[in-house]
Amino acid sequence: MEINFEHKPVMLNEVLSGLSINPDGIYIDCTLGGGGHSEKILEKLSSQGMLIGLDKDEDAINFTTNRFRQKFTNFSSYHTDFKNAAEVVDYLQLYNKLDGVLIDLGVSSYQIDTASRGFSFRLDGPLDMRMDRTQKFSAYNVVNEYAYEQLCKILFEYGEEEFAKQISKNIITARQQKPINTTKELADIIEHSIPQKVIYSRGGAYKKAFQAIRIEVNHELENLYDVIQFLAKNLKKGGRMAILTFHSLEDRIVKNAFKDLATNCICPPKTPVCICNHRAVVKLVNKKPILATQEELKNNSRSSCAKLRVLERI
Repeated sequence: MEINFEHKPVMLNEVLSGLSINPDGIYIDCTLGGGGHSEKILEKLSSQGMLIGLDKDEDAINFTTNRFRQKFTNFSSYHTDFKNAAEVVDYLQLYNKLDGVLIDLGVSSYQIDTASRGFSFRLDGPLDMRMDRTQKFSAYNVVNEYAYEQLCKILFEYGEEEFAKQISKNIITARQQKPINTTKELADIIEHSIPQKVIYSRGGAYKKAFQAIRIEVNHELENLYDVIQFLAKNLKKGGRMAILTFHSLEDRIVKNAFKDLATNCICPPKTPVCICNHRAVVKLVNKKPILATQEELKNNSRSSCAKLRVLERI
């Protein structure tokens, strides 16, 4: 099967403006994907500049590295989760040398549109959802092996699914007859667990539950706060970090991480005297998240939930 990771990068102009590219700078794209954002960053860099791409999806790394090989000499890539960025920074000795960091927390078009990857409730495929297919743990394990309480917890916490109990109950009942193997089988269970009027008001039945299982499979929220803190503190003075989020859970983590980095004291509110000795290391470039323009919303439906936050090292 031919792999094509290219897709429309979300809020491209806003990301480039937010990063305020230094032609001689060092940049890390923590979620390389098809390289839509990275390609435009590289086009703005001189021969002295450098861009490092990270991605946990081996298909993405291979596709984009091959695509860039003939075009750019100042690009390198690593097959790793961006939460391992500290290892890359250490390996390349980039402490306090970064001019910019980009993290796009969205799922790629290729992953969603490829049935065999098992991300989509619209396409029938195996229950997979692994961004890194070298890991063994997949959506199949979550759906077929998690206890009722575990299923309820992830559906409610990661999907904010108000029918988590009914969906979990019906998953348990179905898998007692035979294993749940495909995205269509799971989608059918979800659809029969939610009242039709609710499905109609939502515009669909499956998004919340599929999101929750995907987050669990890929540990998407784990250590997100910590890696933001680490990368922000390794920006040069004036260096910038831009993060694109696509649902409220991850945006809340990013918002809180940015707020703490930009605040002088993070002691509990009722502490009479500051004991944390915390000092702001960044300033917020945009106090409120930047949203996609109406023009982009018309041309790229996947930008509809996107929020962009940008900070600058001080």
